[in-house]
Amino acid sequence: MDKDIEKNLQAANALIDAVMDFAVEYGFQILGALVFLLIGLKVSGWVGKKVGALCEAKNVDQTLSRFIGNIVKIILIGMLIIITLGNFGVSIAPLIALAGASAFGATMALQGPLSNYGAGMAIILSRTFVVGNTITVGKVSGVVEEITLAATRLVGEDGEVITIPNKEIVGQVIVNSQEKRIVETRIAIGYEEDTDKAIATLRDAIIAIPGLDEEPGPQIGVHDFTYGGVIIGLRFWVPTNSYFQQRYRINGTLLTALRNANIALMPAAGLSVAAPALTADHEDHSPPPPVATS
Repeated sequence: MDKDIEKNLQAANALIDAVMDFAVEYGFQILGALVFLLIGLKVSGWVGKKVGALCEAKNVDQTLSRFIGNIVKIILIGMLIIITLGNFGVSIAPLIALAGASAFGATMALQGPLSNYGAGMAIILSRTFVVGNTITVGKVSGVVEEITLAATRLVGEDGEVITIPNKEIVGQVIVNSQEKRIVETRIAIGYEEDTDKAIATLRDAIIAIPGLDEEPGPQIGVHDFTYGGVIIGLRFWVPTNSYFQQRYRINGTLLTALRNANIALMPAAGLSVAAPALTADHEDHSPPPPVATS
């Protein structure tokens, strides 16, 4: 029993001696490498932020500036890790081969998320739109709040946040109207009404409305023809963040102006008209062709 205890003590002493020898020989090297790593991480983050701020100071787009800053930070951290491993005497050649194999496997397993990142990089570098622009992708429209590598976030008029994966944006038709949206309205009047008077009345009413952009100015004219009447089309720009408020207010003003000028809308007597779809704002505004009834 005493011999077993003595052997255990000898093994413990040998282990302690080995640890002490290792600490004496490599302790300062390890401590220095860890301190170098921590300081390097701080410096990499600081340099990345400074590069991003410098790009913004040079009037580079905010999203692109952040992207450049993050790329610089990642490059510096990669160099820092290589130097740190070299200080520990670790060969980086096998690690590079392992990283390549891992990257290939990750690419096959994460095709969906990685496609978003690739699309996000394409959006940031091509600058098709930037933060603050109003874009319409399919049936979704809003002000661009943030562009990341994975997704683009829009804000609607009511404050709702719309997140679109970037792969759903690239390859689509994107309408960029900067900070404004266009309102398109159709008004049908009868053939017996004075078309020139109606157009002049509508133009004067729109011009008198405060808060509308003067450039580009409103466009008003005969848009189309239908059974028993003429369709007058109106196109004008309003701020995106108050699109529906402005549209409803202006439509009320136009209706009042027509009534005051004794210009009647096209009656539907003797006609059967299909009701339009009650969607938010993406329906075809052209009225359906009326069908005469007996």
